[in-house]
Amino acid sequence: MNFEHLIVHTKRQVGWLEYNRPPINAINWEMLNEIMVAFQALLDDPEVRVIVFASALEKYFSVGADLEVFDGIEVEGMREWLTITHGLVHRLRTSMKPLLAAIHGTAVGGGVEVVMHCDQRFASTDARFGQPEININLVPAVGTTQSLVRLLGRPRAIRFLYDGGLVSAEEAHAMGMADILVEPGRLREEVQSYGEELATKPPEGLAAIRNTITAGMDLPFDQGLEIEFDAELELVQTENFREGVRAFLAKRKPNWK
Repeated sequence: MNFEHLIVHTKRQVGWLEYNRPPINAINWEMLNEIMVAFQALLDDPEVRVIVFASALEKYFSVGADLEVFDGIEVEGMREWLTITHGLVHRLRTSMKPLLAAIHGTAVGGGVEVVMHCDQRFASTDARFGQPEININLVPAVGTTQSLVRLLGRPRAIRFLYDGGLVSAEEAHAMGMADILVEPGRLREEVQSYGEELATKPPEGLAAIRNTITAGMDLPFDQGLEIEFDAELELVQTENFREGVRAFLAKRKPNWK
């Protein structure tokens, strides 16, 4: 599948969606719509078991929205922008496939907001994170007011968005925005390796883990237990569950469907 502002490819069941709008991956209308289409295509592709968000540019992950888009924008235009970005958030959070991020260079605004909804964020040690929206009198538009409070806690999330500045990869890791720090030259290798590891696991089980935790974390404990209860009953009906038990008892590797 060809895109003007993205590079999308698959390697050993790991699908990569890479921002590619030189010089700095500023997101315009066309790129935003391409992200939606490409992500849905990877979700729908049965050969793709894991999805990675990354950048094809050397020094930039993304600088977020192209501010020329916002120059003169009115309420209806912003409503359309938010409808798309929040629709993307919903697809990210309800994904049935594991989502990973490979973050390097400058990672600010909407481009990095997307990956705050991923399951594991790998960041090179040269990465810099930021949410500068306060500097143009906006809030982040890709669900980040909600994702950051869950990742960082309320005081840290508010302070980070109030400041509107950049933090190092080490600081982002300490805060909870990055999960694994990697030397710059090994970032893609490490993410691909972990993606391939996940691709060897049963897809229904991975989806159930992702859904029970993502949906359950915002519910009272007992309601979260109900999601777990239903997920377990669905899993026990799958052929992969039966194969997993048989393989364990026979002391062999399972053959997942």
